[in-house]
Amino acid sequence: MTTFVLPMRIAYLDCFSGVSGDMFLGALVDAGLPAKLFEDTVTALKIGAHLEISRVSRSGIAATKVDVYAHGEKDLPREIFLARQKQGQEVEPDHGHRHSHLPEHDHGPVELREHNYGQPKSEGVRAGTETSNAQVRGRGLKEIRGIIQSAAISNQAKTTALAIFEALGTAEAKIHNTVMEEIHFHEVGAVDAMVDIICAAVGAEALGVDEIICSPLNVGGGTVRCAHGVFPVPAPATVELLQGAPVYSSGIQAELVTPTGAAIVKTLASRFSSFPSMTLEKSGYGAGTRDFSEHANVLRLTVGVSEAGAANNVSNETISVLEANLDDLNPQILGYVVDRLLQEGALDAFTLPVQMKKNRPGMLLTVLSKAEDASRLTGIIFVETTTLGVRRRQEHREMLARKWVTVGTRWGDVRLKIGSMNGTVTNYAPEYEDCRKLAAEHHVPLKSVMQEALQGYLKRSQE
Repeated sequence: MTTFVLPMRIAYLDCFSGVSGDMFLGALVDAGLPAKLFEDTVTALKIGAHLEISRVSRSGIAATKVDVYAHGEKDLPREIFLARQKQGQEVEPDHGHRHSHLPEHDHGPVELREHNYGQPKSEGVRAGTETSNAQVRGRGLKEIRGIIQSAAISNQAKTTALAIFEALGTAEAKIHNTVMEEIHFHEVGAVDAMVDIICAAVGAEALGVDEIICSPLNVGGGTVRCAHGVFPVPAPATVELLQGAPVYSSGIQAELVTPTGAAIVKTLASRFSSFPSMTLEKSGYGAGTRDFSEHANVLRLTVGVSEAGAANNVSNETISVLEANLDDLNPQILGYVVDRLLQEGALDAFTLPVQMKKNRPGMLLTVLSKAEDASRLTGIIFVETTTLGVRRRQEHREMLARKWVTVGTRWGDVRLKIGSMNGTVTNYAPEYEDCRKLAAEHHVPLKSVMQEALQGYLKRSQE
């Protein structure tokens, strides 16, 4: 029997100068995606936005720059806007000109795409501008979800866009010590962010790759002024979004990774790695706003085919394994402990029955975690259980390349997790929570929802 190994198309984001939403869109266009795809997507949203796409140079590198206009206004870089606001000046539309007498920010928009992207609904809006009721109250996530759900894009792109926006909202809610539904995005900032995020989702799907891989991220340095004062770089929400990602600073005193850029990477990238082995097909450069004198302020996207074997799409990482023997703990408490450990970031947690000393029946609690989470999770085990000791060891694990696809059922959309090796699908399974929710809402058997989701995926994969 002959086994045919399908080539695996991969895309690599080289974030040596960070990443923002507009840089990601610029890189996609520069790599060959038609600008009309994004222009038509923005027009169909009917939220008062349009794109300006141009060719620029960053330290001698030709790149594509994407700017978003909301209600005829091009979002000012945060530093310019706040400087004008401090001086009591009216914030006028920027028709493509940068003002050299004020400090310019790296990647652009004042609101969501930078740091002042979402605030609790009690806070104000841009000073010196005429505002509609929508601008005063801002857009909540419920309204933004509705806009995304009604957008003329594929179900897969909708799912991706919602995941990016919710990652952003979750980070902001944690920073402001509130719940995600209480976060309201300012009108202009929300428009700009929706354009970046929805176009990123559409573009990632149109790129037609099996996996998106990301480099370690250059986050920049120094401080940045936002609506809440001066913060260190990376901004608090960016730090929250990049938990578990490899980051560094090359010493450039500027904010290189924006919250929107971090949310896009967090959602789209399956893993972080150095430049992968592949046969190059094409590349593209997306430009940031600033033009540094000795550093190309661009995001590079390369697309190619990996055929060199499983090692190229099986990732490796070192994890911590925590273990404790328990023979005097209420089983109800043990179930609670496992649930809490998973909620607190454990990669996995499970129990096994064991026979302990003096022939006492007990349970072996095992927790898999990232190395940086091991001490915190150990503390939870000590607080929540009766154990007097927790064993810890380091182990290596290999993971298949994975991605999410969305299929429709008669009751609603269901996500499936797809595992593959060398471009060949080896595992696929419907997301339990999606199926459980639909089964409960429509009063149908859970197994019926799961079976129809599987049938929908198999039918689509054979087309």
